[in-house]
Amino acid sequence: MFFCFIKKINYENPNKWTTIAKKIIGVSEETTTGILRLRKMEKNKELLFSAINVNDAVTKSKYDNIYGCRHSLPDGIMRATDFLISGKIVVICGYGDVGKGCASSMKGLGARVYVTEVDPICAIQAVMEGFNVVTLEEIVEKGDFFITCTGNINIIKLEHIFKMKNNAVVGNIGHFDDEIQINELYNYEGIHIENVKPQVDRVTLPNGNKIIVLARGRLLNLGCATGHPAFVMSFSFCNQLFAQLDLWKYKNTGKYEKNVYLLPKELDEKVAFYHLKKLNASLTRLDDNQCEFLGVSKDGPYKCSNYRY
Repeated sequence: MFFCFIKKINYENPNKWTTIAKKIIGVSEETTTGILRLRKMEKNKELLFSAINVNDAVTKSKYDNIYGCRHSLPDGIMRATDFLISGKIVVICGYGDVGKGCASSMKGLGARVYVTEVDPICAIQAVMEGFNVVTLEEIVEKGDFFITCTGNINIIKLEHIFKMKNNAVVGNIGHFDDEIQINELYNYEGIHIENVKPQVDRVTLPNGNKIIVLARGRLLNLGCATGHPAFVMSFSFCNQLFAQLDLWKYKNTGKYEKNVYLLPKELDEKVAFYHLKKLNASLTRLDDNQCEFLGVSKDGPYKCSNYRY
């Protein structure tokens, strides 16, 4: 419906969006897939205004992606299935920030966690955290839960689904429903789909095995639960607010051109600072000699822009 509306507008006024773009000072984006699109536009010289990358701010990527998913993945699974997770084999596809939070929560619940990953750095991180890193083909017949966290497409394909054990659970917490080949599955001849309850389908495969599909491949933490806790989302929204204020503050100064910028470190630290009080945490203050030794201001920023937290 939305795309039909856009097509209608484009037909009636082909210059509408170009006209609007000229008036836009900048945008702030907090999703991994959104940043991928903006980076692609920047590379192709198609970006029409400044963009601040909120997604890779530490207080977004570490808190929303890791700690938010660490909370909302098990919440979604348990609300949807009421299955015991302890002792089960859970396959986490992707070990970026989202995957790290998901793997951590499943490990904490006593699951035997396996990770699939294409990036050798992320893969070695998973190994060093005690997870088994395998290909999906190696583990597909043994897994009890399969969770995609990649931001990519076609991670779990029909060929994988048809090899899964009876009552395996398939879900996505990465981005859109094309991480799993849901359309191909639901339109495959010879399968039977039973809606057990809202957002939970039992799909009978041609071989007689049944699999449980959560939220039809869409984000299961939103479809089967209530998403991240409000306190976690507060970090993300504060980042958005500070990014918008900075774009406005420095409009027409040349600080922000038609490029994608990471949220300034001092704003990232400010977001963390404002949330510490709620958690009854107290910061240590550097004295003048310590500041001089480190070469930092007493009020921050305390780390360089590429510091790996």
